[in-house]
Amino acid sequence: MLEFKKGVDILSAVGGIDSIEEARRLFKNKLDNEHLARLSRITHEEVLLKIANAIALCQPDTIMVLTGSDADKDFIRKYSIEKGEETPLAIPGHTYHFDLPEDQGRLLSQTLYIVNEDEHISSMAQKELRSVSHAYIEKHMTGIMKGKVMFVGFYSRGPVGAQASIPAIEISSSTYVLHSAELLYRNCYADFDAEVDRRGEFFTNVHSEGPNRPEDIPNCRIYMDRSWQTTYSMFCTYAGNTLLMKKGNHRLASDTAIYKHKGRELSEHMFITGMTGPGGRKTYFAGAAPSGCGKTTTAMVGSDFVGDDLAQLWIADDGTLRAINPEIGIFGILEDVNREGDPHLMKCLREPGAEVIFSNVLIDENKKPRWVGDGEPVPERGINFQGEWTPAMTDVPMSHPNSRCTLLSEAIANHNKAVNADPAGAPIAVVTYSGRDSDTMPPIWVAKTMDDGVVIGASIVSKATATEIGASGIRRQPWANAPFIPGQLGDYLDAQFKFFNNPNLQKKPVIAGLNYFLTRENRGENRTGLLGEKKDVHVWLGWLELYAHGDVQALEIPIGMIPKYEDLKKIFKQKHNKDYSEDLYTKQFSLYIDNVLMLIDLEIAAWKKEEGVSQTIFTIYETQKAELEALKAAKGPIVRPQDL
Repeated sequence: MLEFKKGVDILSAVGGIDSIEEARRLFKNKLDNEHLARLSRITHEEVLLKIANAIALCQPDTIMVLTGSDADKDFIRKYSIEKGEETPLAIPGHTYHFDLPEDQGRLLSQTLYIVNEDEHISSMAQKELRSVSHAYIEKHMTGIMKGKVMFVGFYSRGPVGAQASIPAIEISSSTYVLHSAELLYRNCYADFDAEVDRRGEFFTNVHSEGPNRPEDIPNCRIYMDRSWQTTYSMFCTYAGNTLLMKKGNHRLASDTAIYKHKGRELSEHMFITGMTGPGGRKTYFAGAAPSGCGKTTTAMVGSDFVGDDLAQLWIADDGTLRAINPEIGIFGILEDVNREGDPHLMKCLREPGAEVIFSNVLIDENKKPRWVGDGEPVPERGINFQGEWTPAMTDVPMSHPNSRCTLLSEAIANHNKAVNADPAGAPIAVVTYSGRDSDTMPPIWVAKTMDDGVVIGASIVSKATATEIGASGIRRQPWANAPFIPGQLGDYLDAQFKFFNNPNLQKKPVIAGLNYFLTRENRGENRTGLLGEKKDVHVWLGWLELYAHGDVQALEIPIGMIPKYEDLKKIFKQKHNKDYSEDLYTKQFSLYIDNVLMLIDLEIAAWKKEEGVSQTIFTIYETQKAELEALKAAKGPIVRPQDL
């Protein structure tokens, strides 16, 4: 169990500002009249003490309070170019940013939870005792902003006034970080005090890139102080390690959901998107997938794209499952983004009109950003985060696999800005979980019960991706949220069971597994590649939309329900004008029982190592195993859907 505000508040201890009177004296000495007047709009004393202690710790030369005005945004854009953190591209409003070669993804070994001596955390996370972190922060962050400008921004992780929105302070010396923040989050300077009062909490994020040299990367740390809902980041620039309103605060929001609002809220690594069904009806999906596994692509397939990465969920008074997107922008992976698979996004990346920050791509001779898989001829030369590049450099990729684009979601043609701004949230009818599985699970299977659905989420496996430095192989990724769950996994599992079985959740969602990474070689073909196409996800979501409204039926298998061939054949023709063969259906939806049994045994062994795990998950696994073994005895190790 997590106890909030337990142990020493490191920021207060190293900053040394104990009273609001001291804080106001510091502000008067350090801020010019304009920014002192701006800060006077914020009256919440706990908020002001956090800012004062960050100033006292980091010792910046200048402090700028951001209000979200057009003038402030324009200043950040121009200063980022002047400072050299960004460089203009050929298309107006497009810039690029290069991180250090050693800082191209989440630095797993240097990302730590600050814990008290008796505090337990997720088995998939790393921790450091409060006393050790205290000493490290004091040593390495004291004076880290000398000679720099400190920017202080006030944001809301969700629409202002939404039940699950949480306000957050972003403090950084990096213009790239604040420029990204203004594209990704709602500046709520004018409403910040009221939002803190409404929610009863806020997050604080303190970052500085320091000298920004390769030799400083070993000293980099990304800290999450769970007890005091504060993050610290030093000596790095990759947004996943620095803009801690994103995954840093997502971790803290997970704690809030589990330990303050158990059974009533969830904080998930999910897209939110709407599909238009028969008669123009809108059906909203929330879907989880590990980073680098097609989540953004899946989200943008919807007719009403809302968000591509994070979702705060709660049970509304009308008994529906509701979700808001904490963000208003996307920080999307670029590799393999092209006009065929991602037409809406590519329009923003290749034509004037959208403000875009590219990171860690190749810049060709025409100041055009390029990346692996962009569907265009490979350039003859260019520069990337490692320097000069030519195609002859076969051991150096044109762009980093974790190259990114940052832009406002409203620039995407199918974005539903009104739903993303609505404090009531989107009513979620379908919840999906997917990983990167080449040989076991079918493209879609639907849970028979809410508990079975929770187990689908708890059982995700996926190949490690370029978003995580130092990771490799196939790994368990429960709920595709494992890297961002601070507490014990048994607590998180219990919260999931309680949430989806809450009697107030009267309109139960369909819960389904998705997997569009089955490969040809694993289904008996003498060639490699995906068994199907990337764009087929439109069909899988289309079938789920129909199933959620009872318009199609399904075949029952031991692990859930799967589509019938005739229904998929119609949907492929409607959505892609594509003939979907029964042979391909058979390969995609045949049950490879030994593979599934092996996966279940892996999950049972892993969950038995966790503390406080509900017996429900083992009951479901054992029931599925018994049914699979009986089916194997009756029909053999590979069962075609036609034989069910």
